[in-house]
Amino acid sequence: MDLTTAVVSALVIFCAYFVRGLAGFGSGLIAVPLLALSHPLPLVVPLVVFLDYVGSASQGLKNRSSIRWNELWPLIPFTLLGVGLGLYLLRTVDAPLLSKALGGFILAFAVYQLLPTPELRGSRTMSAPFGILGGMVGTLFGTGGPFYVIYLNMRGLDKSQMRSTFAANFLIDGAIRLAAFGMAGLFHRDSLTYIAMALPIAAIALILGGRVHTGLAREAFIRIISLLLIASGLALWLK
Repeated sequence: MDLTTAVVSALVIFCAYFVRGLAGFGSGLIAVPLLALSHPLPLVVPLVVFLDYVGSASQGLKNRSSIRWNELWPLIPFTLLGVGLGLYLLRTVDAPLLSKALGGFILAFAVYQLLPTPELRGSRTMSAPFGILGGMVGTLFGTGGPFYVIYLNMRGLDKSQMRSTFAANFLIDGAIRLAAFGMAGLFHRDSLTYIAMALPIAAIALILGGRVHTGLAREAFIRIISLLLIASGLALWLK
């Protein structure tokens, strides 16, 4: 990796985790497509999943009594299935095709966030498709969280239950993906070296982002992130 690529990669990681510290979300959606412009996805995804997991684990689970375990457990077996499918695709599908698939997903998700969407409701049977999609997309692109958010919203959780249940799900889902990456041999010398270099950058960015207070509404922040995602998704398509 040349010096320019190293500096740009460090800036991407810093910005992604500054946003996460500031807003509580968005690190994977920002870091993965931008890093994938100059690095292969099998290197980028385990790196970002590891950084996200360490960041979430260090913050701990608040309001554990609000976790809706009865909504969480049905997702787990389907998440495992999705992780297995995603790992197979990550190891077998051509890298340029994976990059274009990531670009397409990022574009679709950005447009979805910008559009007014009706409030949806669904039964626990919806844990099957959303668990599989969350596990598969999370393993392929490190960005499976939106599918879990949509499912939990469909189940009518309040804000406190939503935050706590999603945090618990991320720790379980992230542990499964990290274990799968390890068993697949994706944590090798190069990836561990990049993790060691990226970890202090992400930690500093999380701390600084957490100390910044802004009057920007969450909806406006989401629109800004969505526009950034559209730009990065288009860049991947044109790569």
